Amino acid sequence: MIAYDLQCSLGHVFEGWFEDDSAYKSQKRKGLLTCPVCNETHVSRVPSTFAIKSASGVSTSAATAQVNLDQIGKKMVDFVENNFDNVGCDFAKEALKIHYGAAEPRSIRGTSTPEEEKTLKEEGIDFIKIPLPQQQESDS
Repeated sequence: MIAYDLQCSLGHVFEGWFEDDSAYKSQKRKGLLTCPVCNETHVSRVPSTFAIKSASGVSTSAATAQVNLDQIGKKMVDFVENNFDNVGCDFAKEALKIHYGAAEPRSIRGTSTPEEEKTLKEEGIDFIKIPLPQQQESDS
């Protein structure tokens, strides 16, 4: 597997994982690459900021990196929660309705079974699975 830093034409940067460079090029040529933030299909590779340095050259600690990842994750969760209609376990049904024009197009989120995901793929419906962290229950 190979990971590339990708950027849509609106400036959103995200990571894509591919079997190899030819898989990336094939998906790009077919228009299968989409931004997970805005669904923009004009996506290109950008130079990666990732580098491995020796202990003497480390400028950020692993703890700082984890905090940054946690912040990005929270922003992503907040964006999805605030901008996508939660259809719960009816995700596949709603996606099919939208796809066939029986429901108004809108951004939705929810859950689906592997069988439902297979059906969506067979029907030509694009979707992305984003594992969201479990909400912490407060003791109060």
